[in-house]
Amino acid sequence: MADSFGAPVRRSTGAAYAACAWGLVFALVSFYRGSGGRTGLDTIGGAIERRALAGDAAIYAAVWITGVLKLLGAGLALALVRPWGRRMPRWSVLVPAWIAAVGLTLYGGLLEVTNLLAATHAVTPAQPVEWKPLWWHLYLWDLSFLVWGLLFAVALRRYLRTNGALRRG
Repeated sequence: MADSFGAPVRRSTGAAYAACAWGLVFALVSFYRGSGGRTGLDTIGGAIERRALAGDAAIYAAVWITGVLKLLGAGLALALVRPWGRRMPRWSVLVPAWIAAVGLTLYGGLLEVTNLLAATHAVTPAQPVEWKPLWWHLYLWDLSFLVWGLLFAVALRRYLRTNGALRRG
């Protein structure tokens, strides 16, 4: 099945559902960590790991806030493809969806580039490299932001096409 512009609807709808699932999974990780969960904390590294191990309340609050934001992101992804999302004011879907698509892609992309530069020894970081967390950030934590942003971008394109915001010239 294709939309009125010939784009495969199933694939772009799948991107929205994948973005929703992505947000839910990483929200659960945030809530686990925010509740004091320590398994896998050594994959974060640096000052954040040390502050979490010390019981820093600010870190726990930040993790809970990011967990809530990830839940909101999951709901936003669904708003791009579900009928109730089309009943919402367009700006209330478009503005956060653009912010999510561009922001997450840039954030994850920049982190991935810097991780890759450090991992390949193309740059020498000012601080000693914690290799285990670096690899986890390169292949999971920071990559997840990039992937989530790209999923949002595909879902947003579908939303724009199916709601008449993109016109063929």
